[in-house]
Amino acid sequence: MVTKIEKFNILNHELVPEHIILKDDEKDVLLKSFNISEKNLPKISSSDPVVKLIGANPGDILKIIRKSQTAKTTNYYRFVVRGD
Repeated sequence: MVTKIEKFNILNHELVPEHIILKDDEKDVLLKSFNISEKNLPKISSSDPVVKLIGANPGDILKIIRKSQTAKTTNYYRFVVRGD
C-alpha cells in the first residue's frame, strides 16, 4: 500500500510569524523614518526556509509581524542577504 505524504507548509505553523516583502516605496519610507541604510538592519539569509517560500531575494527588506504579550503585534525588519 502506497501512502501519500503531505507537504508541510511552515507558514501555517503558529510559531512562524507573518513575513511580508516590502515594496520599494515602503523600503524608502522605513529607511528614512529611522534615518538608516539597508546595511544597518539585521540580516536574514536568502537560504532561510521562510525567505525561500515567500520568494524573497537578496536586497529585499522583510517586515516580520510577531505576536506580543504587551502589544498585540510588533514589527521587525530584516534585510535579505545571500546565503548558501
